[in-house]
Amino acid sequence: MTSAKAAKDERRGDYKWWMPVASRWSDCDAYGHVNNAVYYSWFDTALTTLAIERGILRAPGQTSIGLCIASGCEFLAPVDFPETVDVGIRLGRIGNRSLRYELAIFIPASETPAAVGHFVHVYVDAATRRSVSLAESQKAAVADLLAA
Repeated sequence: MTSAKAAKDERRGDYKWWMPVASRWSDCDAYGHVNNAVYYSWFDTALTTLAIERGILRAPGQTSIGLCIASGCEFLAPVDFPETVDVGIRLGRIGNRSLRYELAIFIPASETPAAVGHFVHVYVDAATRRSVSLAESQKAAVADLLAA
């Protein structure tokens, strides 16, 4: 989430890439709601799918990997079982060595999110774990997701 807008004020139109994710019965807590930790799993599933699709993860010849150095989530509304949610992603920042992904979970037909989160990935050499610059091809692969 960007500091300019509160999580509760986010809307579907603020996100640029989408993936549906189905809840499972085993995702629920004692109250019958999806457990908060599962929201992170949905974020991670969508983000990894995006990264593979866009060629910034597992690309042929790629020697760098993105390591999560920070994440956060604001939980705004419960999700029940059964429900298929929409996970939206945008980029908050494209840095020289890092990407800040901003994500939100929406219940279908809702314009307001059930949760809003972020992940910051710093890119390192896969072998040495030393910080490296993002390749121009990696930046270009996600540039269209940059928040306005």
